[in-house]
Amino acid sequence: SSGINAEWPLRPGDTGKQVKSIEAGPVDCWTVAFSVDGQYIGSGSHNGRINLFGVESGKLEQSLDTRGKFIMSITYSPNGHYVACGAIDGIVTVFDLVTGKLLHTLEGHAMPIRSLVFSPDSQLLVTCSDDSSVKVYDVQHANLVGTLSGHGSYVLCVDFSPDNTRFATSSSDRKVKVWDAGTRRCVHTFTEHKDQVWGVAYNDNGSKLVSVSDDKAINVYECPL
Repeated sequence: SSGINAEWPLRPGDTGKQVKSIEAGPVDCWTVAFSVDGQYIGSGSHNGRINLFGVESGKLEQSLDTRGKFIMSITYSPNGHYVACGAIDGIVTVFDLVTGKLLHTLEGHAMPIRSLVFSPDSQLLVTCSDDSSVKVYDVQHANLVGTLSGHGSYVLCVDFSPDNTRFATSSSDRKVKVWDAGTRRCVHTFTEHKDQVWGVAYNDNGSKLVSVSDDKAINVYECPL
């Protein structure tokens, strides 16, 4: 969990008891993610820095400066090589975790980046924004390889299927869309929600897709489509 008090509680899955609280201040922290190896927690802060905390130590181990603004979303690549974040001004930043150096600054969006995700093979980065668009980048070369339109309002969340073939997006337009990762075309639109859809996620084997909305419903869909 994360919050404007910049403090996170850590709880083990078996007991639910808090085992550690990490002070992430002094500025607001809105987004967190575990590293692939589970040893670090990356947080996006109000001052434009990605802060990496040791899970065991609870201490700040590294701080990566995007030279940008308030970070609203963060994600690690599955191969453990990269960490990327999206900012309130629409800028996406990618860091090399081995060197700690800024790798790419991507300026395709015009409004806040609500969510972003690497493909399972770590070759693509998909971003979604309040500008109603979804963008697909080639991670190695920082090339924009696709701009996807179809949502009628803010795009709030994106998630990749485990088999690397499709990704799903959810939006304030009350829709969940599934896209083909190769053609970058929408292959299905779910319209069951009655209000904006804040989250969407695949299960571990990609057989189901789940979404959650302001209509107080959690919808589960069968995949693939």
